[in-house]
Amino acid sequence: MSAYWICIYKAVHDPDKVAAYAELAGPALRGAGGTFLARGVPEATFEKGEATRTVVIEFESVDAAVAAHDSAGYQEALRALGDGAERDMRIVPGA
Repeated sequence: MSAYWICIYKAVHDPDKVAAYAELAGPALRGAGGTFLARGVPEATFEKGEATRTVVIEFESVDAAVAAHDSAGYQEALRALGDGAERDMRIVPGA
């Protein structure tokens, strides 16, 4: 069953750190089997939705998404991000 990595940026404190993170995270997550489905700020929000940057990545399973998060490449990206942003990140199984 597929799984979706959903990350919402609550605040960006250092755009340079976010850029350094993105440069490392993208290849690490694609290399782990992730497919980026959505990236950006919502065009419309409803029911108390927030206009915050959102990223959705599809993986073949929850285990694959968790393994991508725990991979050395992604952990390097997280170190580059450091305190550059506050994010809400979750992995949700597909329906």
